[in-house]
Amino acid sequence: MPSLNFRPGRLSRITALVAALLTATCTAAPVSGYKVVAKYPHSTDSYTEGFFYLDGLFYEGTGLSGHSAITVSQPETGKSLQRIDIPQQYFGEGIVDWGPNLYEWTWKSHICFVYDRFTLREVKRLTYSGEGWGMTRTATQIITSDGTGTLRFRDPNTFKEIRRIVVKDGSSKIDQLNELEYIKGEIYANVWHSDRIARISPLDGHVIGWIDLSGLLPEDQKVNAEAVLNGIAYDKQHDRLFVTGKQWPAIFEIRIVPLKTPR
Repeated sequence: MPSLNFRPGRLSRITALVAALLTATCTAAPVSGYKVVAKYPHSTDSYTEGFFYLDGLFYEGTGLSGHSAITVSQPETGKSLQRIDIPQQYFGEGIVDWGPNLYEWTWKSHICFVYDRFTLREVKRLTYSGEGWGMTRTATQIITSDGTGTLRFRDPNTFKEIRRIVVKDGSSKIDQLNELEYIKGEIYANVWHSDRIARISPLDGHVIGWIDLSGLLPEDQKVNAEAVLNGIAYDKQHDRLFVTGKQWPAIFEIRIVPLKTPR
């Protein structure tokens, strides 16, 4: 190996620099809080796996074998305007809109259903390897999660992987990434069994920040231990952010605010 002929002064400066870099690498991303702006009805029958807002309506994909469906509803009333039930052998997962179509993929069946978004008539099926969890989209690609710390960018026409990123907060890999939403050039991701949403850079996967939603739904309003935070939707036209959870009785419109710290 090469000789390390460092002078003491230079060595101390290099040591300090290395320490600073290690500290920066391990530093966690900043955490924000929330303020509830409005509250909308949500069915406690809905085991939410996919969720988005489009043209004044909520689109939701629900899971559980034998109970998976896609519903389209009015935010203010919760009234279901359209619904299609997924064949009983499939466990529905994330959903995303793509032009006139709507995609919903499945947990372990390697099938992605493509529907006409206006009639919910099945158009075709796509296949993939691995598990299906969340889905969102950019202007040109579909982004998917599979319960690990890896997000994959896919060709909307073939569903083939184009590239991938590994999500990290500093040096820590973030696993259990679930429902996704693409907002203002960032990927928002639920972390399964967590009350936090990660804001992720689509370029390299680093966590830009966290939104701490602790206390959003009181524990006594959750039907069971699996009634966890899972569902992010964004109204681009009016800059509104919505969140919900599996079998939650409400959808919350929230605003991100600085996190209040106890004195």
